[in-house]
Amino acid sequence: MYEAVHAHPDGQSTVARLAQTAADYGYEGVVVRNHDDARADYDPERIRAEYGLDVVEGVEIRADDPQQAGGSVGNYRTSETIVGIHGGTTALNRFAVEQPKVDVLAHPMTESGDVNHVLVKAAVENGVRLEFDLSGVLRESGGRRVRILQSLRKLREIVAHYDAPYVVSGDPTSHLELRAPRELKALGDRIGFSPEFVEDGLAEWGRLAERNRHVDSESFIEPGVQRGRYEEDA
Repeated sequence: MYEAVHAHPDGQSTVARLAQTAADYGYEGVVVRNHDDARADYDPERIRAEYGLDVVEGVEIRADDPQQAGGSVGNYRTSETIVGIHGGTTALNRFAVEQPKVDVLAHPMTESGDVNHVLVKAAVENGVRLEFDLSGVLRESGGRRVRILQSLRKLREIVAHYDAPYVVSGDPTSHLELRAPRELKALGDRIGFSPEFVEDGLAEWGRLAERNRHVDSESFIEPGVQRGRYEEDA
């Protein structure tokens, strides 16, 4: 299982400190998902060797509108293993699920955004993972926590109906916010998500990284031509 993290300067802890804690908690890897305006400076190979933990280079694109997001996706697709869009508005959610170059629609359910059947069907068609962000359940209280739970349950119903791809994360911004897989599975059980559902969503980060690394590797040959996954035909 993998956790997707925000490291310094997008969070309080370095990639190395997050990786150390994740390894102690039994994770197989971490996805460094810093926003594109707060990139982390780190050596993934050194951290992998030191802690015996996979470190996946990723980015979570934060944009004002789909046009800006589209330019950023093009810039990062060839350099990052996992590319996500920070959603939460109707326009950005729609843009993300319609783009095969996008791996994950992060934080899709907010007070200003929503996910409906049309968007989930587009996510299925284009292979875009929808994120179940558990950070609000972990760190909010009162009415806001209730609204977050309602949104997550609505998203689960639609995802289950269409068998849509998804990921799960506690979205930690420091090693102190990291929760072990067993804790996240127990939390899921308390809020109506089966432990198996949470475990599968955590594991999906790793499967996604493995797939992307394979199709971006020199050994991957598409029918008729060898090229990167998102490189256009000449």
